[in-house]
Amino acid sequence: MRLEITCDDRLGICQDVLQILRDHEIDLRGIEVDPKGKIFLNFPELAFDDFRHLMPQIRRIPNIIDVKTIPYMPFEREHYEFSLLLSTLPDPVLSIDSKGHIDIINDAGLRLLAGQEESLKGEPLMQYVHGISLQRWLDKKPRDPIYEAVTIGNSEYYAQLLPIWVNDEEGSTAFAGAVMTCKSEPVTATWQSQDNEKAFERLLTDNIAMKRVIKDAQRMAELDAPLLIEGETGVGKELLAKACHLASQRKDKPFLAINCAALPDNVAESELFGHAEGSISSQSTRKTGVLEQSAGGTVLLDSVSEMSIGLQAKLLRFLEDGVFRRIGEEQEVSVDVRVICTAQGNLYELVENGEFREDLYYRLNVLALSVPPLRERKSDILLLAEHFVTQACKKLGRSQVSLSRAAKERLKRYQWPGNVRQLENTMFRSVSMIEGYTLEPADIRLPELNQEDDQLALDIDDMSLDDAVRRFESHVLRRLYPSFPSTRQLAKRLGLSHTAVANKLRDYGIGKQRSGRSRKAEQTKK
Repeated sequence: MRLEITCDDRLGICQDVLQILRDHEIDLRGIEVDPKGKIFLNFPELAFDDFRHLMPQIRRIPNIIDVKTIPYMPFEREHYEFSLLLSTLPDPVLSIDSKGHIDIINDAGLRLLAGQEESLKGEPLMQYVHGISLQRWLDKKPRDPIYEAVTIGNSEYYAQLLPIWVNDEEGSTAFAGAVMTCKSEPVTATWQSQDNEKAFERLLTDNIAMKRVIKDAQRMAELDAPLLIEGETGVGKELLAKACHLASQRKDKPFLAINCAALPDNVAESELFGHAEGSISSQSTRKTGVLEQSAGGTVLLDSVSEMSIGLQAKLLRFLEDGVFRRIGEEQEVSVDVRVICTAQGNLYELVENGEFREDLYYRLNVLALSVPPLRERKSDILLLAEHFVTQACKKLGRSQVSLSRAAKERLKRYQWPGNVRQLENTMFRSVSMIEGYTLEPADIRLPELNQEDDQLALDIDDMSLDDAVRRFESHVLRRLYPSFPSTRQLAKRLGLSHTAVANKLRDYGIGKQRSGRSRKAEQTKK
């Protein structure tokens, strides 16, 4: 039987309650006191007559407000909640005392150690886990967690050890052991990099969508598969790619980039794969390409959408087989590199138009990120602007410059077609030209946008309302689709049904609706 007693705080009230239980010779199994004015009692079931006399006596105690029966004690509920939570976790979790003996273990931990809970409790964890001086670490009474590769059975895992410190009412602390978690699958070399978050520190943002991109990038950085980063010019695709490299296990190896849009086809092929002596001209010497130079590291193919169809085929073969031939040579070269590609806008639209190989697109699009433009990240404009102003002041060796309220409003209203790169260049130019210490709107030179630059500017002089609404709707969908390429994601973003959004995308020819040219190309292949 369990009782909940509601009361006002008074010295000795618990003693009065316990005295009544003693008078009735009731064996108390448990008591909990909530500082907010609750006392919980747990004792054996009573006969009806005994219980009928007990309740009024408790109610007559001064400062007692109410007494009622309850189905369980708060501690019991917390215990079952804790047990349920532990049992459903996919990763092994073990709690050990300060001597390294197992105290609590979840179901995944039982499977990992191939034992029963009763037989494992109290056993030294050291006899199951190898590769770490567990007792030496516990003897130091550590404050900080550690990450270690450990061996359990015949498999290797990556374990995290969190020290447990208990505080008493006087504020003193005592070391009570540790909690160990490890991945439920054998660890790979890229499971987690402790420098992962530091690698992305340069990507400043307060925008929810951009934070989601960075969070996804942190996970993708540790995977060793091709990565496609899409977004408008100047949004920071290369900076994101570099961060992904620095957060990976390849961070100590080269990171080399090649701009596919800035080089002619034959030059781009030579830069990427290299060439043999005399293959380009009679005077040309043997050249090692970017792929070989970055062996073990990362290659960034900037503006991969500008790559010719012929070069796309050679890149596809390398991605599939890991080998290539230098220009003018028959011998195959094998290198281990990770390929990251960037593309302006939505690369799949080029696939639909037959301008980019579909098989290469799917080979590159194993992992994908879409960086939103700055005009959709209004909260980032001032954050980045003030950061770039500070950077410019440091580069120019001058005192700190601030932005006036009017200047901030001007920056927020502008559409930034050049995105973050344009903002950075604008702030540097403004700081370098100003004579005072406060930037006003007149100090910030920005090209005036014409109607075509502002994707939501509409000339409705010769339009009906229906046409204007359709034009506006089309602009909104085209702007959002690169960031939400799934119709379900886009529908959730707009608060519409999946069917309604799918119909609108089809009506406006947005997304994965193949063009006639693409279908014709497929029929030709068949």
